[in-house]
Amino acid sequence: MEDPMQHPPLRVVEYKAIQLSCFIRLSFLLSVIGGLMGCNVGPRYTRPVMPAPPAFKESGPQQAADGSTWKPAQPQDAALRGKWWEIYQEPELNALEDKLNISNQNIAQSYANFVAARAQIQQARSSYYPTMSVGASYSRSRSPQSQSGSSSANPNSNLFNLPFDVSWEPDLWGRVRNTVHQQSYAAQVSAADLENLKLTEQANLAVSYFQLRGQDALEELYRKTVEVDQQSLELTHALYKSGIDNDEAVAQAEIALNSAEATATNAGIARAQYEHAIALLVGEPASTFSIPVKALTTRVPDIPLGVPSELLERRPDIAAAERTMAEANALIGVEKAAYYPTLSISGTVGFEASKISQWMTSPSRYWSVGPTASETIFDGGLRKSTMAQYAALYNADVAGYKQTVLAAFQQTEDSLSSSRLLTQQIEQQQETIASAQRFLDVATARYMTGLDPYLNVFTAQSTLLANQQTIITLCVQQMMSSVQLIEALGGGWDIAQLPSEQEVRAKR
Repeated sequence: MEDPMQHPPLRVVEYKAIQLSCFIRLSFLLSVIGGLMGCNVGPRYTRPVMPAPPAFKESGPQQAADGSTWKPAQPQDAALRGKWWEIYQEPELNALEDKLNISNQNIAQSYANFVAARAQIQQARSSYYPTMSVGASYSRSRSPQSQSGSSSANPNSNLFNLPFDVSWEPDLWGRVRNTVHQQSYAAQVSAADLENLKLTEQANLAVSYFQLRGQDALEELYRKTVEVDQQSLELTHALYKSGIDNDEAVAQAEIALNSAEATATNAGIARAQYEHAIALLVGEPASTFSIPVKALTTRVPDIPLGVPSELLERRPDIAAAERTMAEANALIGVEKAAYYPTLSISGTVGFEASKISQWMTSPSRYWSVGPTASETIFDGGLRKSTMAQYAALYNADVAGYKQTVLAAFQQTEDSLSSSRLLTQQIEQQQETIASAQRFLDVATARYMTGLDPYLNVFTAQSTLLANQQTIITLCVQQMMSSVQLIEALGGGWDIAQLPSEQEVRAKR
């Protein structure tokens, strides 16, 4: 007689068959999902071509009105470096710039924005993975005895439940991938904005520093003018007492002295404001910050220009505009994925029992798993209009990128033409000062011999002072123009310093 124990019960065989069937179906579903996850319905990004002129217009020899020519010098060092301000060979400026890079609060704020942008990449990447949750619960209930049919049945019951829920939405059409790309590009934009802000703040500091030194030079000029006017007043007093001159000359000398003293006092206002601006840039309270007085003696350095096409790789604002285009292109791919069906897989496994002693036992376990697919069949044109919006935003970013490039060419040419014309104007102003000095010397000599009134000396002194003020202002403008040229050239930054997609995605 055949032993029935040699064969498993029928329900066990059926259970294993069901398990095998479920496994085969799940494997087939996963293989289909794996194939679809290679799809990406987003458009391929291509950087727009922006033509650049072969050379800067101001980089060649320029003919001046007097027949002379001007051409930018070609320095030995063919490129700007990271610490571009060191080209001025100003130790005080170097120390201030180093402090700015550490303590400037605008830079600190921009860096925090960059860190936040990187965190958003990890948020987007989390959609690649399933979501798991667990929630234990306990409930105690009492049922009416009138429904139990027996007065001996216990109407109180307990329910212990410990479910583990898992859900996953595969990235079938590249929605998550394009979102990750979009956030990565946004982080690169933030990194480029950080570098552009650094360059702007560094340039602002250099400009404020040279303006302050210009005020120091003006104050020194006013101090010397006050000394000369004091001597002139003493001379006119002596001549008046000796009967050679009259009271009108004394009054004119007093006017000249008082005006010079008032002008010297007023010059301190601008210097204080420049000093306070520098304190803000380096992250210090204006009340405790000071810079020793020193006249402007810095010479304008020779700045390497390169060719216009290099601006596309050297300016962080252009890099930010280009990455903004890539970000907008990725957003189009995110929205395009909404035209396709979505698939989600969810499952639950857990333990449920009426007694705590049976809660974590095998008979109390339960599970369920299954996929869900959905497709939008009507949305009133929402997806189409959203696609049109993102496409228009991309075109706007393309126009913004081209405008940024054109502005870079304009700013460079502006700074070059300013440097050229200021160089010529300073040379002309120096000749004017020499003539004004001769005028003063002649007027003083004729006054002391009694040939001319003191009014001629007063006029000559005013003329010389005005021209001396002008040349100091021109020298400050020349230094500012050189800083603006360096800023227009990117300040030594290069596109290779922009973190790649892999670098901004890396966890830190």
